[in-house]
Amino acid sequence: MSNGPVGVAIVGAGVISGQYLRNLTSFPDVRVVAVADIDTGRAAEVAAEHDVPVSGTLGAVLARDEVELVVNLTVPSAHTAVALECLRAGKHVYGEKPLAMSTDEADKVVAEALDRGLRVGGAPDTFLGAGLQSTLHALRSGLIGEPVAVTAATQSLGPESWHPNPEFFYQPGGGPLFDLGPYYLTALVSLLGPVTRVAAGTRRAREQRVVGSGPKAGTLFPVSVPTHVNALLDFPGTATAAATFSFDSAVNRRMIEIIGSEGALSLPDPNTFDGPLMARGLTDADWRELPLSGTTAGRGIGVLDMARSIRAGTPHRASGELAYHVLELMSAISESGERAEFRPIASTLAAPEPLPADWDPYAATLS
Repeated sequence: MSNGPVGVAIVGAGVISGQYLRNLTSFPDVRVVAVADIDTGRAAEVAAEHDVPVSGTLGAVLARDEVELVVNLTVPSAHTAVALECLRAGKHVYGEKPLAMSTDEADKVVAEALDRGLRVGGAPDTFLGAGLQSTLHALRSGLIGEPVAVTAATQSLGPESWHPNPEFFYQPGGGPLFDLGPYYLTALVSLLGPVTRVAAGTRRAREQRVVGSGPKAGTLFPVSVPTHVNALLDFPGTATAAATFSFDSAVNRRMIEIIGSEGALSLPDPNTFDGPLMARGLTDADWRELPLSGTTAGRGIGVLDMARSIRAGTPHRASGELAYHVLELMSAISESGERAEFRPIASTLAAPEPLPADWDPYAATLS
């Protein structure tokens, strides 16, 4: 297929699929044609809920010619295997974060895509929302001068109080770093460019956690990853960043602040698509809110940008290169916590270009 809406399949009919499906089924430049899941009954239920015509196993969905781009929403441990199966079936693939469980696994995905002339994309796409796109414009305009330092934090007591199946958050590929870190690290890389080295300290407060809701409430489960991470990141020629990722904090915090030579910015929660975005100058007594421009449509705009870019033959923004760099950052942060040493970052990339001012997810641009 070389024109018209891009045919999309969703693989993984879990909790997050609802957000993607609500949005993707409302964007005219993509057409959701199938939902796949290892639980085919669940796939059928989700497909019917969103008026998607086809459901079934991954193999059955990949056999359909109208599927061009697969959105991989499986659990992290399945990301690589599912991505490789999709690529070998001739489909582009966009994955939920993280891109893979390790850079070695991600290398296999990237190599497979390159060999087959296919594209890889990856969440999060929150950096394409109005809040962080407006931040990018503010930085490029010189509003706060040259960036000097960044403080970022995401802190809570973890997701087990509300998620009925929280165990995977505490297994390899999870924890606050791999679960929430992609939002913060993707935001920072999209704004400041690639990182060259990292250092970190990591801790695990408890060896077990308790499911807090749903049918398994009260059930104990093991914790096998760090649940508190303090990281330092070095952006060459610009700011350094200090970031905290914690599931051990009674203080809830979601913040990024960028200190510049002429002022400061307080960014929106990077796990959202809107504001507020605040600024202050060197002599200002308080913050002032900046106007936002851009879309707040939500999860799936990275898939849409990828679909439009496939048709146009242009680079997509929520790219495999960006997702790979963020994965390498998280892996290196974990290694630094174990080895108590700075870890170099081998991958690099050009920061994604801003979305055009008139970019509208609800406009039909493909014919």
